[in-house]
Amino acid sequence: MPIERKTNRMPFAAMLALATVTVGAGLTSSSALAGDCPAGKVAEMAMAPGPMMPKGVTDEVISSIDLSPKGDAWKASMLRMRKLVVQPGGIVPWHSHDSRPANILVVSGSITEYRSTCKVPILHKQGDVTAEFGHLSHWWKNNGKVPAVLYSADILTSEAQQNESM
Repeated sequence: MPIERKTNRMPFAAMLALATVTVGAGLTSSSALAGDCPAGKVAEMAMAPGPMMPKGVTDEVISSIDLSPKGDAWKASMLRMRKLVVQPGGIVPWHSHDSRPANILVVSGSITEYRSTCKVPILHKQGDVTAEFGHLSHWWKNNGKVPAVLYSADILTSEAQQNESM
């Protein structure tokens, strides 16, 4: 089943709220943030790859900025904001963040992450922000009874565009 992609504009208030939460999450210093892998459960290749195809998820590009004018280091890269809606039982397939850093904000509902660097699934609830970067692969599943709504801000390089699954 192909991923449904839409392009739309996000209300300014929602963009401002996402930026505030994302910056605030980056300033928090805690060894165990909500939605993080529990202490003692972090390990390399702790979780086997999961489903490779999306199921019950829409992916809407709300806004994107071409970063190429910022110099050669940013050539063929973009900063983009997306809204993902994952239906109950829906899946965001296994993907890597080696070349595509992202911040995810759970706006409503909850969703479970199955991360290559954690021995146990991680539940992300409304209001949680998760940083995805570096040597990380994972997949997500909505095990709840209501749709999970996520906002994703990521840097998409030309390499990541070729390998993108979500």
